[in-house]
Amino acid sequence: MGNKIKCSHILVEKQSHALQLLEEIKNGKKFGAVAREVSTCPSSKKDGDLGYFTKGMMVKEFDEVAFKLQIGEVSEPVKTQFGYHLIKRLS
Repeated sequence: MGNKIKCSHILVEKQSHALQLLEEIKNGKKFGAVAREVSTCPSSKKDGDLGYFTKGMMVKEFDEVAFKLQIGEVSEPVKTQFGYHLIKRLS
């Protein structure tokens, strides 16, 4: 299963908002709770859970960061055509 990972994400419009949310998460706020509250992606209903995916299934910028994360790690904001993502690797 090395080529398949599972991630959650939070999607917002502005980098400044993503950075603020990252600080809240680092200070103990639950990633899933933040995703439910503010993420503009439909996955927000599932705590931001995107399920399992392989390389190439997500946009390039997202893919590159997601596959470098350690399990449990949360990324810095990642800019894509959709906005700014915070990505958490689940497995």
